[in-house]
Amino acid sequence: MLPDEIKKSLISHLALSDSSDYNLIATTISGGSINQAFKIKTASGIYFLKYNNAGRYPGMFEKEAAGLKLLKNLNEINVPDVLHYGSSGNFSFLLLKFIVSATERSDFWEDFGIKLAALHRHKAGQFGLDHDNFMGSLYQSNTFHDEWTDFFIEERLEPLVKMAREEGKIGREDVSAFGRLYLRLGEIFPETRPSLVHGDLWSGNYMVTEDGRVCLIDPAIYYGHPEVDIAMSTLFGGFSGKFYDAYTSYNTLEKGWQQRLEYYNLYPLMVHVILFGGGYLGSVQRILQKF
Repeated sequence: MLPDEIKKSLISHLALSDSSDYNLIATTISGGSINQAFKIKTASGIYFLKYNNAGRYPGMFEKEAAGLKLLKNLNEINVPDVLHYGSSGNFSFLLLKFIVSATERSDFWEDFGIKLAALHRHKAGQFGLDHDNFMGSLYQSNTFHDEWTDFFIEERLEPLVKMAREEGKIGREDVSAFGRLYLRLGEIFPETRPSLVHGDLWSGNYMVTEDGRVCLIDPAIYYGHPEVDIAMSTLFGGFSGKFYDAYTSYNTLEKGWQQRLEYYNLYPLMVHVILFGGGYLGSVQRILQKF
C-alpha cells in the first residue's frame, strides 16, 4: 500500500481535488530489489513512482533525477521524464512519466547501438562527475581523475575491495590478486577521452517504448571509458549482436575490446558480491586468476 504521506504529497503536486481513490489509484508493480514501486493513475495521467525509507539511501532519488535530467537534456537517447522527487514523512520518492512497454521495432537493436554511440560522443576533460551517485544501492564516488586507470582503481574497484574484505566476503588472496591486477591495468586499458556513460547498462535497465524504441532507466552516470557500458551490456544475458555491430560502426573501439570487457565487469560483479554474495565471487576470482 502506498504510504499516506507520499499520497498526500502527490495529490498536492499533481493538483488533484482530494485524496479519493477515484483521483489517485496506486497499483504495486515490479521495481527491482531496492525500492517499492507503483503505477499511479490519476485524472491527469499515469505515472511511475518508487519510494524508500528516507534514511536508508540518503540522496538516492535526487541523484537519479539529476542523472535522468542530464541524459534528457542531451537528447541522444530516450529516458523517462522526471516529474517530482522529494521526501515526505519517513519516506523519499521519485515520480517519473510512466513508460508503456511495447514490441521492439525491427531495427530496435541497431537504433539502440547508434544512440548509445551518440551518447558516448559527449566528452569531458576528466573522468568522474561533479557529484556522486549510486550504483544499485551502493554509494558511488565520482571524484575527478585525469587518468582512467586511476579513476577505475580508486573510485570503482578499491572501495568495493575494502568493503568486501571488511565484511568477510572476500579473502586475503583475493585482495592480493586485485593488487596484482592494478599493476597491469595501465597496459590493458587503451587511452581515451572521458565519455558520458549510463554506468549500469544491463538488460534490466532498458525498456521498449510505445513506438518500439529504447528507453534507458536507472542510470549511474559519470564520464568514464565508453567500454564500461559495452562491457556491462554483456552481463546477465547480453544484448543482440546487432547492437554491437551498430555501435562499433559509429564508435570504433580499439582492437581487443572483447577481451577487455571482463576487467570492466569486475566493478558490477563486486557490487553483486557485496549485495548478494553467492556465485558472484567465483566470477570475480575466475577473472583475477590470470594475475
